[in-house]
Amino acid sequence: MNRIETLGKLISPNKVICIGRNYVEHITELGNEIPDDMVVFIKPNSSISQQLISFHQEELHYEGEICFVYNQGRFDSVGFGLDLTKRKLQGYLKSKGLPWERAKAFDGSAVFSSFVALEQGIEELTLELSIDGVLTQQGGVSLMMYKPAQILENIQQFMTLVDGDIVMTGTPKGVGVVTKGASFHGKIKQAGQLLIEQQWIAS
Repeated sequence: MNRIETLGKLISPNKVICIGRNYVEHITELGNEIPDDMVVFIKPNSSISQQLISFHQEELHYEGEICFVYNQGRFDSVGFGLDLTKRKLQGYLKSKGLPWERAKAFDGSAVFSSFVALEQGIEELTLELSIDGVLTQQGGVSLMMYKPAQILENIQQFMTLVDGDIVMTGTPKGVGVVTKGASFHGKIKQAGQLLIEQQWIAS
């Protein structure tokens, strides 16, 4: 089982629950329609990685996200995550009305920083992603269509969450291709104060 570091401990999440199309400007940049309900898909434990890859059968796209670890009924820690996507394959699957798993749930498609304690002020969380020193993505809870509390409530209406499960909350605009050798620097802030940061070099 693949592991993450949360609150100073290594754990093996059972699954990763992902929220799609949660930022209006990202929906627009990909030419998608605003959904009538929250979009949810799953990545297995085998998708979890600390290594950022640029290729898996085809070139990959990055999506920076605010991510939470679920524990005892709530989100108790927060980290930065990269949802890696086979965009060409995803486009084909969508055009056929087929599920996204082949484009979203492959090995190494969920890349995470460590996770740190989350107390109050969840609505003040923001993310930043810089690539080779250039700010590429920026967003936060205030821009989400579905806020963390709504996400948690919605998921629990149809799925059991197990302690250690990760929830990825969607990506703001600015997604693009992962270039081999590029330096990715992700940050999570709360009310402007840095909570966690992580750097990866794409392989």
